[in-house]
Amino acid sequence: MNYFKLFIFLLVTLISCKTEEKQKQVTNSKITKTDFIIAFGSCNNQNLPNTLWKEILRNNPDVWIWGGDVIYADTENMNYLEQNYLQQKNNNDYLNFSKNIDVLATWDDHDYGMNDGGAGYPKKAASQQLFLDFFNIPKNDERRKQEGVYFSKDFTVINKTIKVILLDTRYFRSALTPDTETKKRYKPNKYGEGTMLGETQWNWLKDQLENSKASYTIIVSSIQFLSSQHGFESWGNMPHEVAKLESLIKTTNSKNVIILSGDRHIAEFSKKNIEGLNYPLIDFTSSGLTHSYTNYSSEPNKYRVGSVVSKKNFGILKLNLKTNTIIMEIRGENNKLYETLTQNYK
Repeated sequence: MNYFKLFIFLLVTLISCKTEEKQKQVTNSKITKTDFIIAFGSCNNQNLPNTLWKEILRNNPDVWIWGGDVIYADTENMNYLEQNYLQQKNNNDYLNFSKNIDVLATWDDHDYGMNDGGAGYPKKAASQQLFLDFFNIPKNDERRKQEGVYFSKDFTVINKTIKVILLDTRYFRSALTPDTETKKRYKPNKYGEGTMLGETQWNWLKDQLENSKASYTIIVSSIQFLSSQHGFESWGNMPHEVAKLESLIKTTNSKNVIILSGDRHIAEFSKKNIEGLNYPLIDFTSSGLTHSYTNYSSEPNKYRVGSVVSKKNFGILKLNLKTNTIIMEIRGENNKLYETLTQNYK
């Protein structure tokens, strides 16, 4: 009987030690977590199959970022716009995806309400409220009161901050210059003419960068920043605004800035070395969640790294905060990896 009691005692002690060891392993795993995973994408037609949400989740993202064109509803009829938002909101695949993940968003032209639309869209104030309704933004949120949907949020992981800045390249954007001489849609405005963000948003962005202690800054622009030779919408339509943002990044000593963009129905990496920055500026474009530029053959981009992906796609950024390395991936159906870019930061 004594031997039996001794056996039970030793067994219980052994189980207790194993349980404590596992608990320590779990705790240490949380303490030493070095990865933060960002998933993003754009151009999602609510009338087409939403096939990528389950694939995105396979990458275990900490946050999902909409880069624009949450839906397609070019209209000045706000009832019609609202119904299209509700259709996407009630999509079962998206509903299951979005309920357990932090979702951030900006808009582009087709959810804004006007193809290639800018400041002249007459329903932009009403459209903004419907956009915010889609994301269940509280009525007392600052975005309900301001003009434009620009927004920022900080994420802190192992005492490092990742700042996500979402720009609004629609609400204030000046008119573009049509190209009547070539097959391109637009040509650059005369240097100094026009604004991409408007004075209020530019001042807000400056404040965000000047007062940031972030180790990484993710700037979300619905349109491409570096690639501009294609002749469609891009920051290159206003070269002075490109110079202004690059200068702002330098003068504010912003650390490790990466730009995420969409709009183009393709995915690609663009990289530019800028004098005065101790890291290259990367513009990671991911576009085409439900449809893509399947007829793509080629187009110039002097900053391109790797190959263009013209299939449906989403973007993944894997931040290792211990090694200061970011692995950027273009993925698609069946979570297939199409292109990858690794950047080491200081």
